[in-house]
Amino acid sequence: MRCDKIIKIIEDWAPKSIAWEKDNVGLQVGSLHREIKNILLCLDVDEKVVDEAVGKNCNLIISHHPLLFKSLNRIDTENDRTSRILEKLIKKEITLYSAHTNLDFTKDGVSFKLAKKLGLTNQKFLLNLSSNQNKLVVFVPVTHTEKVAGAMYNVGAGKIGEYTNCSFRTLGTGTFKGSKKSNPVIGLKDKIEKVDEIKLELLVNSFDLKEVIAEMKKAHPYEEVAYDVYPLANENVNYGVGVIGELKKGLSEKEFLSLVSKSLNLNNFRFNRSKKSRIKKVAVCGGSGSDLLDNALMSGADALVTADIKYHTFQDAGNRILLIDAGHYETEIHSLNEIKNRIE
Repeated sequence: MRCDKIIKIIEDWAPKSIAWEKDNVGLQVGSLHREIKNILLCLDVDEKVVDEAVGKNCNLIISHHPLLFKSLNRIDTENDRTSRILEKLIKKEITLYSAHTNLDFTKDGVSFKLAKKLGLTNQKFLLNLSSNQNKLVVFVPVTHTEKVAGAMYNVGAGKIGEYTNCSFRTLGTGTFKGSKKSNPVIGLKDKIEKVDEIKLELLVNSFDLKEVIAEMKKAHPYEEVAYDVYPLANENVNYGVGVIGELKKGLSEKEFLSLVSKSLNLNNFRFNRSKKSRIKKVAVCGGSGSDLLDNALMSGADALVTADIKYHTFQDAGNRILLIDAGHYETEIHSLNEIKNRIE
């Protein structure tokens, strides 16, 4: 299979456009048009990873953390580790692709896999992304409504949470008068026409808007398509940060710490002491998620499991919530299985 076909599987699930604006996701090195032999998945790319890819005849590496995060001023293969990795990737004709914060912010991504490892049910985003959706309204003759709606659904319009093909439809009357140069599908030139039309309304992610409009116009019968685009301030229920869920039964603090240790295969980790007698509602965020402490508290979480927690964040938490630093690698590694399953 060609590389770009494999990448499309990932980007349909975790679009690059939802990534943190300062992140560098997507193609890092190589070509997306290579025929792929084997694929190696990893969190981080170092020289040992590239050597393993070479040894296993893998010409595509998909990593979580980008190799190239900051701009390079020079490629110095004698003194710089990143330069040596780049040189080897290019010489061995290996493509490197990274899915970082887009994998963090999507459903069944990093935090959802962490929540699943801990056995949490009723999972939902702890904090939804905002201000990246539009409402697209188009006026369609009744006879072509399903064709136009279907064309937009096929490229991502009309998704709300676990539901697809979502729309609202209002019957009305459209009027128009084509000039002598027009070529109306319905009615005659230079004559006022009245047509039964449907006002079709759908939610569209801002990063899908251009393609949705293009497909809408292809499917629409009119020479000139009437449509409106409204930017929204709504939270996007399809993408977000962290996960909040519930244990099947409440556990004591000691029992929950034991669960974390066994589920994530941890020999040691940092935590505070809370005043919670039972742990039932749990927030998680794979990687560095201590900034979500206030969100976890507002959601009523009894515990927050994340990584890279700072000294002062433990102090801020006090005994209001059981705060667990389970490790960056240990909270993110489980997402690679989801990438593997989707590609397979």
